Amino acid sequence: MSARTNGTTKPHEIVERALELSTADGCVVIADERSTANLRWAGNALTTNGVTRGRTLTVIATVEGSRGTASGVVSRSAVTADDLEPLVRAAEAAARAAGPAEDAQPLVTGAPAAPDFTDAPAETSSAVFADFAPALGESFARARAGGRELYGFANHELTTSYLGTSTGLRLRHDQPTGTLELNAKSPDRTRSAWAGRATRDFKDVDPGALDEDLARRLAWAQRRVDLPAGRYETLLPPTAVADLLIYQLWSSAARDAAEGRTVFSKPGGGTRVGERLTELPLTLRSDPMEPGLEAAPFVLAHASGDDASAFDNGLPLGPTDWMRDGELKRLITTRHSAALTGLPVAPAIDNLILEGGSGRSLDEMVAATGRGLLLTCLWYIREVDPATLLLTGLTRDGVYLVENGEVVGEVNNFRFNESPVDLLARATEAGRTEATLPREWGDYFTRAAMPALRVPDFNMSSVSRGV
Repeated sequence: MSARTNGTTKPHEIVERALELSTADGCVVIADERSTANLRWAGNALTTNGVTRGRTLTVIATVEGSRGTASGVVSRSAVTADDLEPLVRAAEAAARAAGPAEDAQPLVTGAPAAPDFTDAPAETSSAVFADFAPALGESFARARAGGRELYGFANHELTTSYLGTSTGLRLRHDQPTGTLELNAKSPDRTRSAWAGRATRDFKDVDPGALDEDLARRLAWAQRRVDLPAGRYETLLPPTAVADLLIYQLWSSAARDAAEGRTVFSKPGGGTRVGERLTELPLTLRSDPMEPGLEAAPFVLAHASGDDASAFDNGLPLGPTDWMRDGELKRLITTRHSAALTGLPVAPAIDNLILEGGSGRSLDEMVAATGRGLLLTCLWYIREVDPATLLLTGLTRDGVYLVENGEVVGEVNNFRFNESPVDLLARATEAGRTEATLPREWGDYFTRAAMPALRVPDFNMSSVSRGV
């Protein structure tokens, strides 16, 4: 192969060459080209910035046998043309050493080749911060004048995925992912507030507006109120709702439910598809073409698991309602698990939207609260019981007491014990849906749009002495 890009074989050529080298019955190759740019700051001053680039190649070999089809998967980073043959042979050896794959299906066929499959990968650079960085500098000056310190980071990643298969698929997807996390602290570090945003290009992020909201929260925290553990009417902001419902989505594999192992299992057998989860007219959905939350429009599975199958690579994705008007409509299925459970094929999609609320802003929901708690975010979320999807975790960076429609002070942090499925059933109001960054899962899942939720009896199981 002679064509090179900066001394490195072009990614589409890497895919084609790996397919040519394959001697297996079937082969799937995924080349992921990543570039990242980031900024970090502390104490109202930039500290570091950087740009990185990298490549990961995944080869999935399938081998037919008398007992069925086996598969082998090998992934390596920084792959060059010289590394290809050993990588392909390693995947084939893994397939031949494995037993039949339970999720084996014919490799996907029929999709037309992407017209930009042979184009160079999309790349990010520090230029993505051209407008954001000066605005951040202005926020530093305002924070300094206001007696608060800003800490945080901004990260932008562009991943171009090239998918090729022995059945003729040649697909490509460019995925931009941007995140901003901003902390404001009082000089004595006794008060802290957090805000986060997800973005595709940082053109829709206003650090000044975020700093203004953080300043308001630090002012709220000047008065401290200690509260005991208990059940409180609680306003969960969109970021907290996202963290809870993302975990619910991750726990919604149809096969696990059909086998009686999850909250979506029906007593006596089967799944809860068709049951009402909430009396609110809420719809939980995913759509790879959702404006501002665009995600891969086809399956990109680097391995098989409970909710994904390497055999489904290239399968088209479309709008999917997981819950519609409060009723559970879909669970995550591969082609294999759909056949096992009798449910429609519904692969996972890399975004999540909850809508159908009242349309009120979080501030308007606060104004309508007699007495309750307003959270900032959740973190350290862990599963306690998969059968009920009981989760535990902590509040962080500001829990505020609301009385007669106004925030009157900051209270101590809590540990909570709640199931997102139960929360949906008990919620009495959902507000306006807006794009949000989950605090806990932001490293793994950033494309979410959620409303705030009002829960009349959120279970603060114990007081947390942490920050």
